Amino acid sequence: MKQYHSIINNKKIDNGNWLEIINPSTNQVYAQVSALTKIELDEAFKSARSAFKIWSALNVEKRKEILVNWKKLILLNKEELAQILVSEVAKSHKDALSEIIRTGEYIDLTISEFENMELLTFDNTYNGIQENIYAEYHRIPKGVGVAISPFNYPVNLSISKLAPGILTGNTFVFKPATQGSIVGIRLIELAIEAGIPAGVLNVVTGKGKDIGDDIVKNNEIDFISFTGSVGVGNRIKELASSKDLVFELGGKDAAIILDDHNLENIASDIVAGAFSYSGQRCTAIKRVITTNAIADKISPLLKLEVEKLTVGLPTENSTIVPLIDKKSADYVEELINDAIRHQAIALTSIKRKENLIWPVLLDKVALKSKVAWEEPFGPILPIIRVETIDDMIKVANESNFGLQTTIYSKDEKLAYELAFKLEVGTININRRTQRGPDVLPFLGVKDSGFGVQGIKETIMSTTRYKGIIRKK
Repeated sequence: MKQYHSIINNKKIDNGNWLEIINPSTNQVYAQVSALTKIELDEAFKSARSAFKIWSALNVEKRKEILVNWKKLILLNKEELAQILVSEVAKSHKDALSEIIRTGEYIDLTISEFENMELLTFDNTYNGIQENIYAEYHRIPKGVGVAISPFNYPVNLSISKLAPGILTGNTFVFKPATQGSIVGIRLIELAIEAGIPAGVLNVVTGKGKDIGDDIVKNNEIDFISFTGSVGVGNRIKELASSKDLVFELGGKDAAIILDDHNLENIASDIVAGAFSYSGQRCTAIKRVITTNAIADKISPLLKLEVEKLTVGLPTENSTIVPLIDKKSADYVEELINDAIRHQAIALTSIKRKENLIWPVLLDKVALKSKVAWEEPFGPILPIIRVETIDDMIKVANESNFGLQTTIYSKDEKLAYELAFKLEVGTININRRTQRGPDVLPFLGVKDSGFGVQGIKETIMSTTRYKGIIRKK
């Protein structure tokens, strides 16, 4: 069986402890990764702190050169990385390649954004007050960061944390999701091949329940970037409240349909937004909220689109693939059953085979159903019927999540006005909820997280101002 080692200070770690990685498509062991203890974690943080002094002092052109080399190696090895994603997180081969190519573009955009950032300066006059001074404010690295990435986009969402941070001079202890550990280790191996100095990127693996607390409590930490569940996010916040934190914790993104204009295209857009990668995306459309009259018209159109979806294995490039584990499939199945118990109508067949759940469209979903409020991270789309536009806004805002919402309407002025009434980070008008383009800020409110991601925003969150003021 193939074994993948954690890497600390550019050295493979073998403490004799191993964690099995399960292929979600077969539920068989695919490989093993290192299972670290607090002893190795402490070494990782010491390594990152020691490397920070050297890395932050390195000429930025050299840091850019290493980052470009890393990008080239990621793309050169895209087929190997894609095959790992297929086996480790059950992502279709097509989507895996797309994620890796997008990651290469992300690195290019990071370098471009960094090069175009302007120095903040003040000269002589500010708010009418005359002072014979010149002030400039530089962005300098914060120090040692912790990057914790999720299973669903283990390449893109790892690089989006690491690339801006190392470009600006920070060092990292990087903890990929358990399902995502193999590709995380391979990314760091490629970074070493690209010339990253020892200690700049340390990848640590193991079960979160075993090492999670120790990863976020270490005294060397200056900032933490985490993407994952609300429960884990709250635990990190409790243990690391004194650190600078940027969290993305999920969503319950709604599609609000205001009128019956262009319903065929809306149905196609909603289904694509709801079911790609089996709905295992924080920005997936997770509920449709509209009136009875519009629901009567769009529900059969949504049903037609759902029935077009391919269901099967990631090697077959199916849209609906096995969920990440049996526990997740059990949870999704219970949400479906609970909705049916509360008189929801299933417009598509309900079928499950181990981790694979066929896509389910539910109509007339009661507000007391769990699926009206809980994030399924699976292939379910509930239709919630209300009476008025005010009801749509009210139901959307009653969620404890606040990531994104989409409004479909021929009246864009009305949609724009309603956007300011919705308690979410981003509102999309006549386009499905989605993370990209990567140059845009990405944020959530309430239980969807805090802080802002995106290329420029990550550069800002991994750096701080250093002011220099002098007399003229």
